[in-house]
Amino acid sequence: MLNRLLDGGERGFENGISAAQYQAVAKVSKATATRHLSDLLGKGCIERLPGGGRSTRYQIAR
Repeated sequence: MLNRLLDGGERGFENGISAAQYQAVAKVSKATATRHLSDLLGKGCIERLPGGGRSTRYQIAR
């Protein structure tokens, strides 16, 4: 999945990616998208952007 984010280039997911966007790109259920994002967050691959709740967005960790 990180490769898809990187392949998007600078503008692909410029403002990060939400669980709903992840769900559409990865073609998984909402629960699976949330679980995948949580796993990537725990591994330090992505970081949560400011904001929260349903509008939570993530970006590749720098």
